[in-house]
Amino acid sequence: MLKGIDPLLNADVLHALRAMGHGDDLILADTNFPADALARRTTLGRLLRIDAPAARVARAVLSVYPLDTFVDDSAARMEVVGEPTTILPVAAEVQAEVDAAEGKPWPLIGVERYAFYERAKTAYAVIQTGERRFYGCFAFRKGVIAPED
Repeated sequence: MLKGIDPLLNADVLHALRAMGHGDDLILADTNFPADALARRTTLGRLLRIDAPAARVARAVLSVYPLDTFVDDSAARMEVVGEPTTILPVAAEVQAEVDAAEGKPWPLIGVERYAFYERAKTAYAVIQTGERRFYGCFAFRKGVIAPED
């Protein structure tokens, strides 16, 4: 355990988050996502796990992970097939965590299912969560931390 670090953030996840650079993508995947197969194609090359609901994992990750302010798609959700504007409860819960972490509304953009899979293939890492609800898949693009004065 470490002071000030969310206990869900295990050593493997912390290492990956720290190693990532500006513009790298992190995928939070639900339990039905082909996480292991896609994680093997990422920069990290292996699957990470945090066995907790998606919103709780998002809170933990976003406690240390800055979102990219230079792009419009730094926070994204997998769209419901055939219903791209539908916001399921799992997405609303993660949206609330994103907004809280950023201290302002920060909309999750929708990404079509197969386009989301393609984004996952080029991500730095995939964390499979314990989320069992459908469409509990999210992408976060890493931003920067400004220098101290």
